[in-house]
This record gives sequence, structure tokens and C-alpha cells, in this order.
Amino acid sequence: MNDRFLSFLGICRKAHRLSLGHDACLGSIINGNAKLCILTSDASDRLKKEFIKACGYNGRELKYIETDYTSDDMKKAVGMRAAVLTADDEGFAKKTAELHEEMTGRN
Repeated sequence: MNDRFLSFLGICRKAHRLSLGHDACLGSIINGNAKLCILTSDASDRLKKEFIKACGYNGRELKYIETDYTSDDMKKAVGMRAAVLTADDEGFAKKTAELHEEMTGRN
């Protein structure tokens, strides 16, 4: 894999600092463990709305990014097909957001 963003997500997964899928990510956000929410380009509008709302629910200001990657790209990077992921470590979340901004020019 030659993409730094996806490679870094693989590292996050191996370090057990990444939640994958709807239920795990929602639980991570609700429990306050999530530091960054990542949505794939092929996530449904309903899923995107749900997680964007969850990121701001109850005064929470959790950052989220919408990537240009599909859930199949995520499967190649982290070993599981998922349309939503959360980085559950502050350092990993910061670096993931930096890599996304570096590659896309948007935060």
C-alpha cells in the first residue's frame, strides 16, 4: 500500500486504537473514547447524518472527516470493511487528521 493515510490507519488498527463499524464507533463516541470520526465516501447519507450529529451531540465537539476513500479501500488498509471508523487515541487522531489535510487540502 503506497498511501500514507491508509497505511497509518493500518498502524492505528494494529495498535488497537481504531474502532470500526457503526456500533463500535457509536459506542466509542458516546463513551468519550473517540478523538476523531472518519467517514468513507460511500457511506450512506443516513449514516453520515447520524455520525455528524453524534459528533456534536450534548456539547461534544468531536472532529470528523469525510474521506475520498471507499469502504473497500478501508478493508485493504485495516482488514475490515467499514464505512465509519474512529481513532480512539489523541496522538493517532491528530496524525490521521494531519495526513488527511496534507493529501486533500481540507480539514
